[in-house]
Amino acid sequence: MFYDIAKRIIDIFGAFVGIILFLPLMVCVSLWIKIVSPEGPVFADIPKRMGKNKVPFVMFKFRSMIPNAHEIMLKDPKLRALHRASGYKLEEDPRLIKGAKFLRKTSIDELPQFFNVLMGTMSIVGPRAYYIHEVEERMVEFPESKKYFDSALSVKPGITGPWQVSGRSALTFLERVKLDATYASNRSVLYDLLIILKTPIAVLSSKGAY
Repeated sequence: MFYDIAKRIIDIFGAFVGIILFLPLMVCVSLWIKIVSPEGPVFADIPKRMGKNKVPFVMFKFRSMIPNAHEIMLKDPKLRALHRASGYKLEEDPRLIKGAKFLRKTSIDELPQFFNVLMGTMSIVGPRAYYIHEVEERMVEFPESKKYFDSALSVKPGITGPWQVSGRSALTFLERVKLDATYASNRSVLYDLLIILKTPIAVLSSKGAY
């Protein structure tokens, strides 16, 4: 009970601080996206993610790809196979817009998620939000992952978390889901604060970010 109350207080405070601090940058990024890719929206038109207790939700991100990028990938068997084999994130993705790699490596594209935190669908710290189809496909591909998913999906996903500060896309899928399950089973205010402190270093190193 104490942890849940403390975590929500930290989330609300952190979200307000993040929005105020990064609002000028978010405005600039929004303008940049409309300049280099005017035909699409500012926020990514991506499928819903799976939240706490497997409840789907819309995760806000700045768009770093051409419009309808997900549908384009689904219609291209070769691209879809590469996308799945790479852990649902391609290092060299032909759908990226100008400046997208910088937005991703610096995690600037994730800043709108502070609004998710205010809405209560995400937390400042938690497991990385999974795509619904990703969970379904990975449990078939890796049956042993089910027990880890059950634990990882019992808490709210986070803007930052164990995956984000431990190598991101450089990790294998099973390493990622095990990290998330471990976090869910051992979460505490101190653990959250430690991850928050590690986040700037992880962002600056850009390890596994693409």
